[in-house]
Amino acid sequence: MLVQLQLDGEARDLSLLEFEELVGSAGGEPVAVITGSRRAPHARTFVGEGKLEEIAAACRDNEAELVIFNHALSPSQERNLERALSCRVLARTGLILDIFAQRARTHEGKLQVELAQLTHMSTRLVRGWTHLERQKGGIGLRGPGETQLETDRRLLRARIKSIQARLERVRNQREQSRRARRRAELPVLSLVGYTNAGKSTLFNRLTSSAVYAADKLFATLDPTLARVDIEHLGPVLFADTVGFISDLPTTLVEAFKATLEETANATLLLHVVDVAADNRDELMADVQTVLGEIRADALPQLLVFNKLDLVEQPARILRDEQGMAVAVYVSAVTGEGITLLLEAVRERLSVALFDEEVTLDATHGRLRAALYAQGAVCTEEWQSDGSSRLHVRMPLSDWRRLNR
Repeated sequence: MLVQLQLDGEARDLSLLEFEELVGSAGGEPVAVITGSRRAPHARTFVGEGKLEEIAAACRDNEAELVIFNHALSPSQERNLERALSCRVLARTGLILDIFAQRARTHEGKLQVELAQLTHMSTRLVRGWTHLERQKGGIGLRGPGETQLETDRRLLRARIKSIQARLERVRNQREQSRRARRRAELPVLSLVGYTNAGKSTLFNRLTSSAVYAADKLFATLDPTLARVDIEHLGPVLFADTVGFISDLPTTLVEAFKATLEETANATLLLHVVDVAADNRDELMADVQTVLGEIRADALPQLLVFNKLDLVEQPARILRDEQGMAVAVYVSAVTGEGITLLLEAVRERLSVALFDEEVTLDATHGRLRAALYAQGAVCTEEWQSDGSSRLHVRMPLSDWRRLNR
């Protein structure tokens, strides 16, 4: 049973379609949707008495086992609703956490999900064991000095601390890898965007990889990096990252910091947008909000309008007044516009590009072979004196390294 209310003063309308997709991604089968509007949430049950009776009746008629709210519920509201409806009640945060738990593949991903779940659960322990907190004394009622609630809190704190220490080690390992990449001066292009915008499909198309891609929300949880040699530019790293969503729980942002740092340290962000989405401007704003939370909103961005195969539009590059590429229209499924995307990437990363003609004589054979090995030679003309004139285009750092 899905429940969604429109509250007065909310900045945007909640998407019912996205809510249903989230439930489907979690493996749920929606039997009915209850909608309505309120000036403000009810303190005890979030919904009013009339709406609560409507939900209860619909639960009985449809034999629903679970009621999911597309809102954040307080622990007491969840408990009051469960008591009134006689079935489990889940809030939006719990739903997203459940999807993340199903999708986690790597050891690090599982740790991050467990940390988010435990952090979320720790707020739900309040008054969960009030019937045991009366063990304060009296004949035959003197307990061991610690209530069940305190024991649970202590065990949770210990487990959270342990996971945080292990994730800190992962973060340090990632930082070492990043330092190595910086020394090698490899540009990192991080694919970011709303969940299900087609980032993994685009990543597979660009890198010839086989990363799991599906028409589901949060199909990708673990960051994947792949090195690609782009003609006339040299090697770059593409990073596929977790998708964003509106009202992404802060516990998740905190737990996935090690993963999201891959985005915060990128050279260029490829902001993938579903061009066929009706509310794409809102989705883009949501992505910007999350990028702000991880301090990545100031990084240079190239918009990639994906899923051209679903709309009648040609592949093209959009430029600003200075002639700089700011957006590219592509289809990751058909491959249309991928050449234009690589051209735009070359332009955006060519700030430190060596693009000149050089003359090499017979003593520079090793340098000429290295230039060809890097795919940096655009044209070559042989001169009458036996020297050759080459048009070379490559990253300035690589040119300096070869010269040394």
